[in-house]
Amino acid sequence: MKAELPPTRSYRGLSQDERRAERRARLIAAAIAVYGERGYHQATVKAVCEAAGLTERYFYESFANSEALLIDSFNAVTWSVLGAITQAAKEAGRARTARSRAMLHAYFAALQREPQSARVFLVEIRGVSRAVDQAFDTALRAIGKEVARIVAPPGAADDELLQAGVVGGVIHIALRWIEDGYQPEIASVVDTALKLGTVLASRK
Repeated sequence: MKAELPPTRSYRGLSQDERRAERRARLIAAAIAVYGERGYHQATVKAVCEAAGLTERYFYESFANSEALLIDSFNAVTWSVLGAITQAAKEAGRARTARSRAMLHAYFAALQREPQSARVFLVEIRGVSRAVDQAFDTALRAIGKEVARIVAPPGAADDELLQAGVVGGVIHIALRWIEDGYQPEIASVVDTALKLGTVLASRK
């Protein structure tokens, strides 16, 4: 006979797994804030835990080390931004240029609206370790593939080198824009980035 598992305890209506997931989400949100304010290399596990309102034992419940938290924080920002730009594309209609413009506007608006997340997404992820670099590369490949799926004509969606060039170019524009204090205004920076985006959208 199959043994029955003991019931999962609940606290304030949440199971142990739900509470663990909640603590993990709090740590990621705190890490984005702390890394965005101080930088990853100047942040400690203790500082992140204090910002999350948790003890360090809960940190190690969810993460093996600070690098693991950085990767998960980066991924949280990445998929949030990707969700915003794909939603913008859906609302822009079928025209490729209109979709490209809408996606770029959503991207730059997200960076300006959440500067701490932008720092994690663009700056703090670089050069920490090979594992972190691989996470960054994996995310950029996924973004490039999704953007190409939405705006590129048949045949261009499989050109991964072109995708890498376009996505990398837009990121460098974003870095310069942030360094210059979010100047010029979004409409202008979108126009500049769109010149790269149309290379992908018009590729035969």
